[in-house]
Amino acid sequence: MKVRDHLTGEYFVQRDVLDELCLDEVARKRTHSTKPPLCERVKDCLRCSGPRLKQTVLSCVPVLSWLPHYSIRENAMGDFISGISVGIMHLPQGMAYALLASLPPVFGLYTSLFPVLLYVIFGSSRHISIGTFAVISIMIGSVTEKLAPDSDFKILNGTNGTGGVDIDARDAYRVQIACAITVLGGLFQILLGLVRFGFVVTYLSEPLIRGYTTGAACHVTISQLKYLFGIKPSRFSGPLSQVYILVDICSLLPETNVAELVVSLVALAVLIVVKELNAYYSKKLPLPIPIELIVIIAATIISYFAGLSSKYSVDVVGEIPSGLKAPRVPDVTLFSEVVGDAFAVAIVGYAISISLGKTFALKHGYKVDSNQELLALGLSNSIGSLFQCYCVTSSLSRSLIQESTGGKTQVAGVVSSIIVLITVLKIGSLFEDLPKAVLSTIVFVNLKGMFKQFLDVPMLWRSNKVDLLVWLVTFTCTVLLNLDLGLAVSIGFSMLTVIFRTQLPRYSILGQVPGTDLYLDTETYEEAKEIPGITIFRSSTTVYYTNAELYLEALQEKSGIEMGKLLTKKKKRDAKQKRQQEKEKKKAKKEAKKQRDLNGHLSNGKFSLKEPEKNQWKELNEEKLSAGMNAQSQGNGMVMTLTETPANGHIKGQVNWAYQHDASTSDSDSETGCHGDDNTTQTSHSGDGEEGRGCGLGTHSIVLDLSTTSFVDTVTVKTLKNIFRDFGEIDVDVYLAGCQACVVEQLETAGFFSESIPKSRLFATIHDAVLHILKKQRPTDTTSYNCVLDISCITKM
Repeated sequence: MKVRDHLTGEYFVQRDVLDELCLDEVARKRTHSTKPPLCERVKDCLRCSGPRLKQTVLSCVPVLSWLPHYSIRENAMGDFISGISVGIMHLPQGMAYALLASLPPVFGLYTSLFPVLLYVIFGSSRHISIGTFAVISIMIGSVTEKLAPDSDFKILNGTNGTGGVDIDARDAYRVQIACAITVLGGLFQILLGLVRFGFVVTYLSEPLIRGYTTGAACHVTISQLKYLFGIKPSRFSGPLSQVYILVDICSLLPETNVAELVVSLVALAVLIVVKELNAYYSKKLPLPIPIELIVIIAATIISYFAGLSSKYSVDVVGEIPSGLKAPRVPDVTLFSEVVGDAFAVAIVGYAISISLGKTFALKHGYKVDSNQELLALGLSNSIGSLFQCYCVTSSLSRSLIQESTGGKTQVAGVVSSIIVLITVLKIGSLFEDLPKAVLSTIVFVNLKGMFKQFLDVPMLWRSNKVDLLVWLVTFTCTVLLNLDLGLAVSIGFSMLTVIFRTQLPRYSILGQVPGTDLYLDTETYEEAKEIPGITIFRSSTTVYYTNAELYLEALQEKSGIEMGKLLTKKKKRDAKQKRQQEKEKKKAKKEAKKQRDLNGHLSNGKFSLKEPEKNQWKELNEEKLSAGMNAQSQGNGMVMTLTETPANGHIKGQVNWAYQHDASTSDSDSETGCHGDDNTTQTSHSGDGEEGRGCGLGTHSIVLDLSTTSFVDTVTVKTLKNIFRDFGEIDVDVYLAGCQACVVEQLETAGFFSESIPKSRLFATIHDAVLHILKKQRPTDTTSYNCVLDISCITKM
């Protein structure tokens, strides 16, 4: 209804205070009207129809949803140019990253062909480029070198007992290991996609991924130094292996192959200069200069005519067979040895791919299905492993090229696959004299973006110290503990930071912003003022078993109510009060006995009183027998008022111990009287009589703001019950506000509400709780009740 403000003359709309009891009926009607029965929901899920089948097929095979509507006029030219650019990049990167996986370069070309075509069919992103990637390649390489070291393929010379390495047998076994990891990783991704486990990537935060990829870039760099200097360091595995390899490389620097070092430096200089020119003139150039392909062609020609391999012992790629491999089932006997590494590769590959996919989707205004991406990658890996491919994911450099050169759909992936197919079938053998040092320099140059992630350190130092710690720990563990163990430790540490953040939240006391129904932290906002007698307490995170005890301690600290001391003093006061009562009873009995003896002695001595005087004396004795003592006892800063004692010896009323504790520490001389649950009387030396409890300086009510709580467990329920019980013993009312519907349901299921904790203690908002408290304290004085909150229970139209 409309209410007119007598001060301003404006009209307002007044509403009732909304507690949980008021909302129950509405919620019950809403629940019954919107939720069908369980049997109906099950039938609806199992029901099959044409539209539902079509939707399922289109979601599982996204190419069917966009290819029929493909616009040749708008998209064909951009996809064609983008596909050519990405296909040209696939050639050098495929061969270079195959070396990272310790595989022959041709298997990098296979990996750039079959998985790309599969992703075109099942992928949901339009811009990412699937294929070889440095991080995944180095993870595969660490496993292949560990399970198939050179020492297992030594060829002994009959004369002196020495010899070389059986390269063909070693590479064939390493390919089997890589294929086993790939098919297992693909199956893991398919399984996770089927159970809708796409949210697993949320456990890999951005600082963790960037720190991990930066650490992996260090692994890649160290692994390629042997090609750069033309040396052959020993192989190490396990924790600190990269440190041992780096030390060994430094010790072998005097044995550097000068010719190979010169080739590396020249190729590196050309690549860096042209890459910088591409970046500087990116807006003017229609296509970036394919410098990697140019360097590969030039280096191959120079190596062939100069005889770098035969004359200067420069390590070259070697034989590249033409044609495609026949499908082959991976060796299942290797599964038990690589299952852990396969799971790590699957998770890391998916995390990199989905992060890039969501970045481009956000930029171009479409959605990427995280679960469908798991299925697409899983099918690309598991089917690709049959064609001698190893694990794939999206590449940052190729994806940027595909997007920046005008690519609109995955048709660009089809064009790039055609270029790779032509290379594998016809011109792959022409690169047999390509120096491996040139491929290593291509890897170095393409790691520039990862090493630029070191700039995250100063940025995170300014913005978020916890994320900086996650980045540094992830980077350090990845470098020192290898990629698989480093990833596990990094995820564990990241989870610990989440636990610590929830276990050590920020607790605050809220105050009202005058003239509004906003309640803000009083320590942060100067305008927020506490309401006298009401403490509003909030935790910045969910209250659960790890921080429930801290929640109770913070509540006592912030409210200034030392529960343990007050309960102890209350018990002592009760015991002292009981002894005082017993003492007064005995004293009254003794006086009554003395009076009776005196009356008898006077009667025997023939001295009597007149009848009116006898009645007066009798009434006085009866008053002494039936009445207690009304006295005030003050000590240790505590004030207690004893009221009239009834016949059963109990004292009426209760003592607000929290208020008296606050009053004892204040400079005022106010005193509180005894009060019960429904009414109380308070007086002050200033003579201001106030109705209601604790309307002065003390705390008579506490409001717990649970708006940040998303769930409650059994420990939380017990903690809240203890809060209601303990504060109730010192006569402080506790209320809950801002509970979400799911939290209320969980409280009801746990049996939280009872006669001692009625549902009327639960309010929709803090403001409703405050209005209820003030109305309860001043049930008739609505003027002062409204003036305290300025707007009270009214809202301007």
